[in-house]
Amino acid sequence: MNKRRWSASIVARYTLFQVPAVVVLVLILLLARRWVDIPAWFFWGLVALWVAKDVILFPFTWRAYERKDVRRANSMIGARGIAEDRLAPSGYIRVHGELWQGEVMEGCSPIDRGEGVRVRKIRKLTLLVQPENEENTE
Repeated sequence: MNKRRWSASIVARYTLFQVPAVVVLVLILLLARRWVDIPAWFFWGLVALWVAKDVILFPFTWRAYERKDVRRANSMIGARGIAEDRLAPSGYIRVHGELWQGEVMEGCSPIDRGEGVRVRKIRKLTLLVQPENEENTE
């Protein structure tokens, strides 16, 4: 399993995306203080809980903030996956731990659930696959 960790640029990008939400929360609370008496401890406690939520969620979401090199999409070609559905001709497959729409390449037999597949082409967001045990048909 790939043990990549987050870098300073990922943390900075995540933080910059969270700042607007915190600013909006503070503005809403400031506006609410005009009509309702909100104690300072509640005001700052709510802001602290919001920031704590962002800190807690970071380990689960950091990969979404990683810059992806366009050339990496082609690294899917040749990747091994597992059929999550019967592919006759399409269904879902799991490649690199992610669920993708998969379609059996023309001329290949249907692939049963749990069988290994090999990615041969990419068409938009669909991976064109063939059974892992078959030769490359290109």
